[in-house]
Amino acid sequence: MPQEIKNTLTSRASSINRALDQIGDKWCLLIIEELFWGINTFNALQLATGASRGVLTDRLNWLKSVDCLRKNIPKDNVKRPVYHLTKKSIDLYHSGLMAIMWERKYFTMPALDHIEFIHTRCGKTMLPVLSCGACDGSIIFSEVFYRQGPGSTRDVRPMKVRRRSSVSMLEGDSAYKNLIEIAGDRWTANVIALAFHRIKRFDEFHKELPIATNILADRLKSLITQGIFYRQPYQNSPVRYEYHLTDRGRDLYPYFLSLLQWGNKWCGTGEGNPMELLHGPCGHDLVGEVRCDQCGEELIASEVTQRKAT
Repeated sequence: MPQEIKNTLTSRASSINRALDQIGDKWCLLIIEELFWGINTFNALQLATGASRGVLTDRLNWLKSVDCLRKNIPKDNVKRPVYHLTKKSIDLYHSGLMAIMWERKYFTMPALDHIEFIHTRCGKTMLPVLSCGACDGSIIFSEVFYRQGPGSTRDVRPMKVRRRSSVSMLEGDSAYKNLIEIAGDRWTANVIALAFHRIKRFDEFHKELPIATNILADRLKSLITQGIFYRQPYQNSPVRYEYHLTDRGRDLYPYFLSLLQWGNKWCGTGEGNPMELLHGPCGHDLVGEVRCDQCGEELIASEVTQRKAT
């Protein structure tokens, strides 16, 4: 009989779970966002994020430990280290763009709404769009189908001692603060990800997630309050409900697909992807690409700039 491993959780292998275990925390997401905007010193990051010194130090050390951050100490100012994104965290750029597009669609943020993105390769003001790499068509989650991949095993995941942050991101100036408020809690994000796999009932969610029923009930209630889920009864005696994605919830799919692909690339175990995706309209394996809506080229972080609209 195998020895029980303490302080761990066992769940079905999932690239999204693996990704969330590394960066699925409000503060981690916020720090990565600020680094993309060029904020890269401790004091500047503390001012931009509103994190306490202890929290910021903890998350910077964590992101460094998972190779999403590197710390440089300038020779001329050893007391003022500078933090930089790595190749791994730069690859989160597409997820960030999809987060911004979702934010713009459902929320009014004057500071963000007046920002234009310019694709330097074509020189045009553009919007990022998610397209199928095989057929160039748009990607709608109801047209994506799943099958087990070669890495479809079980993951033994460390239990995090962090608790869900009670600090709201909604008072800050984040470019996608509403998404961070939702996806910055890994159990909430796990529930949304499972909904994209057509899971709808409480017992089904609980079977997939190794968490207490009261925690799951809390997350489902929160997602209804935030307009991501709605519920409808499927049984009357006793009354039991299914949880369905709203339009707002379905439109989170580009963000979660980008996150899944990042997890496939950077958080694997060498056994292959746990899940493979098929794009129904073209019948090919799905690889989502975030592209410029003007020239159709895939976007690279170093080739996109932003300016205030005139």
